[in-house]
Amino acid sequence: MTDRHVTNPAPSPSRVHEAAPGESHFETLAIRAQAPMSPEREHSVPLFLTSSFQFDDAEHARALFSEEVSGNIYSRYANPNTDEFVRKVCLLEGADDGVATASGMSAVFTALASRVSTGDHIVSARAIFGSTHQLFTRVLPKWGVTCDYADMAVPESWERLIKPNTKLLYVETPSNPGLELIDLSWLGALARAHNIPLVVDNCFATPYLQRPLAHGASVVVHSATKYMDGQGRALGGVIVGDAEYIADCRFFARHTGPAMSAFNAWLLSKSLETLAVRMDRHCRNALAVARHFEGHPAVESVRYPFLASHPQHALARRQMSQGGGIVVLVLKGGVNAGRRFLDRVHLVSHSANLGDTRTIVTHPASTTHSKLSPAERDAVAITDGLIRISVGLEHEEDIISDLEQALAE
Repeated sequence: MTDRHVTNPAPSPSRVHEAAPGESHFETLAIRAQAPMSPEREHSVPLFLTSSFQFDDAEHARALFSEEVSGNIYSRYANPNTDEFVRKVCLLEGADDGVATASGMSAVFTALASRVSTGDHIVSARAIFGSTHQLFTRVLPKWGVTCDYADMAVPESWERLIKPNTKLLYVETPSNPGLELIDLSWLGALARAHNIPLVVDNCFATPYLQRPLAHGASVVVHSATKYMDGQGRALGGVIVGDAEYIADCRFFARHTGPAMSAFNAWLLSKSLETLAVRMDRHCRNALAVARHFEGHPAVESVRYPFLASHPQHALARRQMSQGGGIVVLVLKGGVNAGRRFLDRVHLVSHSANLGDTRTIVTHPASTTHSKLSPAERDAVAITDGLIRISVGLEHEEDIISDLEQALAE
């Protein structure tokens, strides 16, 4: 996808950057949206490795703390590097404003905890990341916040679960690891009809492949550790969306402290410059892997949104520009087949991360989703033989060759 235009939202008053055209291609925005140049005339934005910033005088300090003027006070609140990273993600997602956090899970928690109180209720997709499931079932209930799970494959299940005290709808699409999708335009319309914010984890798709805010979401969260970094170097999270919602997230983050480091923000902002190029290659390689292993004698099934065999293939084509970089193989032989496969890979990595330049294989039932009960895993089709493949940027033939030899009898 090399010819997509992105409409710039109005700049946030607290985030001042060099002007960009009203209409720009995604790749251009990702590269050219930068913090203002200093008197040193640097071509690449420098690092601001400082914990605090000086005030002009007593009145300036007072005005900053009363938020009558914008500016830097303390790097837990804001920093030129984190500001640039957030602003860039806002431009790419079409958001009003955003907040950077120390990790993807701190972004998810901030997006949730900043908006709910004791007695409130959340409706979430059942198919979500394991740690997010722990938030809904073990962390938020400590404060009297309850959650019900809707079936992504049964849209009407969402409306049945909405109560007078429902304050949020939450979804990942495609889901981790099962690659289930939901119609974002339908869910966005449902959220608007009930005046309930919709929060979408867009980590697997990235704004290059899918823009949930354009479909009616209020907020988008990302683990920037994944495709946004793309090279397994840095932890980070980001929340972008509606200005009013983000104001609550900023207040919560400012006083609870899940701040992104300036160094990680600098890395992540630079990484966004190559996001489009990398995602094109991830998607091309992933489609090749998915097609190759369909019908393989050791594979029970293959899941990939842009395979015609995916049950939501038409929806994927409608709301995503490409199928993403994740392929799921369900191996015949269950857990023993999965363990044998993992122990035999040579080129690809066995790790719990994803979105890296390197191809990574993971067994969710024994790692990322191991805290779910067998019944909970069955409900979201995480079988013992399921292998999540984060397809990297190596040559597709080398990836396929290694996976083939690991499956050989």
